[in-house]
Amino acid sequence: MDDHVPVGAGFDRLAERDPDAVALHCPDGPVTRAELAAASNRAAREFAALGAGQDDLVTIGLPNGAAFYAAVLGAWKLGAVPAPVSARLPAAELAALVGLADPPLVVGLEAADRPWLPADWTPDPTLSADPLPPAVPPSWKAPTSGGSTGRPKIIVAGNAGWLDSVTQRAERLRIGADGDVFAVTAPLYHNAPFMFSLIALLRGCPLLVLDRFDGAHVLDAVVRHRVHWLYAVPTLMGRILRLPREVREAADLSSVRTLLHVGAPCPPDVKRAWIEWLGPERVVELYAGTESIAVCMIDGVEWLAHPGSVGRPTSGEIRIGDADARPLPVGEVGEVWMRHPPEAVPYRYLGAETRTIDGWETLGDMGSVDAEGYLYLADRRSDLILVGGANVYPAEVEAALGSHPDVLSCCVIGLPDEDLGQRVHAIVELAADVPDADLRAHVARRLAGYKVPGTWERVDVPLRDDTGKVRRAALRDARSQST
Repeated sequence: MDDHVPVGAGFDRLAERDPDAVALHCPDGPVTRAELAAASNRAAREFAALGAGQDDLVTIGLPNGAAFYAAVLGAWKLGAVPAPVSARLPAAELAALVGLADPPLVVGLEAADRPWLPADWTPDPTLSADPLPPAVPPSWKAPTSGGSTGRPKIIVAGNAGWLDSVTQRAERLRIGADGDVFAVTAPLYHNAPFMFSLIALLRGCPLLVLDRFDGAHVLDAVVRHRVHWLYAVPTLMGRILRLPREVREAADLSSVRTLLHVGAPCPPDVKRAWIEWLGPERVVELYAGTESIAVCMIDGVEWLAHPGSVGRPTSGEIRIGDADARPLPVGEVGEVWMRHPPEAVPYRYLGAETRTIDGWETLGDMGSVDAEGYLYLADRRSDLILVGGANVYPAEVEAALGSHPDVLSCCVIGLPDEDLGQRVHAIVELAADVPDADLRAHVARRLAGYKVPGTWERVDVPLRDDTGKVRRAALRDARSQST
């Protein structure tokens, strides 16, 4: 079968082959392939009437659901590039992103200076559902990033919207095909659930699209729909593990062939618990970043032999270097530098510049490699805390603190200190009233003294969102200004 067809036409082929097959299991009911194809054709015509067309970016700020996928497919069918954003994006952030993308249309959010469609938008049922002439988007996605810096940027993928180019990672990601149920367990404006689910959709996998990410709801849905491929961030993995033992033991996860986690460091205790639950062969971790300059993967078997690693490169090259990309010895922490494979079409930024030296790029992550080439992440360069000249990596402290049974979420930042330059400050969401001394002792049993937080703060809201992301820069800036 020739897969060198546009992505929009590729989905239409699936609909023609089996129109009654379920494409989406949504919160408000199932959607067949034929229904989704028709909805996306109507969406394309509606978007075109509002000014969207070939090579444009279309900003899509819709919640998880059928309308989101209709909008993405509709943009593709015009040769336009979907640029997903949060359906709850504040007006100021939307204005900044619209300024970068300059889309002719915003879907799901109110725009100040261009056509927009409301949050409850669905394709106009009076428009024709007939297929459109084939069109190829110059890029198949343009997600946003910038949570760690506070400055938004758009990452325009290098691959154009050809079916074979978009789905080429399916085998490496263990994504199946017709009949294999794929679970969407995070907001679709984030790159990983957007990318993985659309690859699965184009492969013929029915998608289980969830719009609530509490542990009990997700676990129940995964069991009822006999999910084969489960994407989960460590935050969700921890939420499920905190469910009552009888709930977890009653859950039949025998259908799950792959649990892939990505997006944030996974606490070792959480990782081990899932390996014990599913078996090491079925638990897979991926490290790449939205830019996908280089990709590392590791399954549970390798992880047990190299605990804490995110794997070895399966695409591209990685080296640990200093600020000038000069290689550092095995085991030494430095900046993670990456290089695309020669055949790759690189991404481009809107609103940022790449940091490149002699063909090597960095996303600002810190880490080390062992003698076998396995990568271990330390933290982001911008999040590093210098305590009297000693390096403290927040992720390491958060992992130790997060292993306390009453810590629901936590964030560790550096705040100014007259004596040491910076002090380690911990912000925690707790399930019970735990004294500072108990939390301090818990961390002190696991880490060196200079890494133990010196000050503590309680909050009553989760510190990580449903994708596992935490905005350390914003938390740090707010507290630094008040000290």
